[in-house]
Amino acid sequence: MSDSSDNFRGALFMSISMAGFALNDATIKLVSADLDLYQIIFLRGIFATLLVGAMAWYRGGLFYLPSRHDTGVMVLRAVGEVGGTLCFLTALFNMPIANATAILQALPLAVTLAAALFLGEKVGWRRYTAICVGFIGVLIIVRPGGEGFNAYALWAVAAVGFIVLRDLSTRRLSPGIPSAFVALTSSIAITAVGGVLSLTVPWQPVSGGSLLLLAGAAGFLFFAYLFAVMTMRVGEVSFVSPFRYSVLIWAIVLGLVLFGEVPDAWTITGSLIVVGMGIYTFYRERRLVKAAAAA
Repeated sequence: MSDSSDNFRGALFMSISMAGFALNDATIKLVSADLDLYQIIFLRGIFATLLVGAMAWYRGGLFYLPSRHDTGVMVLRAVGEVGGTLCFLTALFNMPIANATAILQALPLAVTLAAALFLGEKVGWRRYTAICVGFIGVLIIVRPGGEGFNAYALWAVAAVGFIVLRDLSTRRLSPGIPSAFVALTSSIAITAVGGVLSLTVPWQPVSGGSLLLLAGAAGFLFFAYLFAVMTMRVGEVSFVSPFRYSVLIWAIVLGLVLFGEVPDAWTITGSLIVVGMGIYTFYRERRLVKAAAAA
């Protein structure tokens, strides 16, 4: 009974986390009508850094001296975080939110493939097949050369690559380094890059409404990460992980309500393929972990 309760709590936390990410994306897309991309990254970054900094201070992770190894890994992680943010927001500002979000759902498949190629993790033919089929789903969404092709979809694909770099780098960090410190340094890096790049374009006037939306976006992002951490502390990973794909439902609803965007049949078909293969990969990895623990 307790396990069942924990699983449902974990599923609820994961769904809330995904809602936070989707609301952040939608809010940022709304502000893009008035402000430049780099301004948005810089101003949202200030709010986000203050929130993450407060969390790091509360958890005692505000000040930490990383080793030389961890410093190098954190630089790589920051490159992935900054690159992923720039690429994804560029895509988000120029294509339907559901399409950009759907492409990003190939991330678990891409991380599994990259871990096999670069970290030596064992991946069997079933998961390789799932990865290939999932990438076919991404091609269906992107439709390169097709009538509905949007070149900005390639920015979303590039974002997946950068986020893979971030996630693989995170795996290489020492266990003792505080997570809050890692999150804070990444937030500072994104904010700093946004600030420098914002100097290369004319600044648009920032209204109080825009600032309020950016503060709200930072809040959504903060709580999304917070609930993502809480998710991993309750319930079974194999049960709660598939609920990460609820972000697609949120993206479709928000795209329809806020921007009048209706995903076409190709996007829905590709999304179902990506989600299906992602869920299978979660299931297969969990089975292998259980088998290894029983051996």
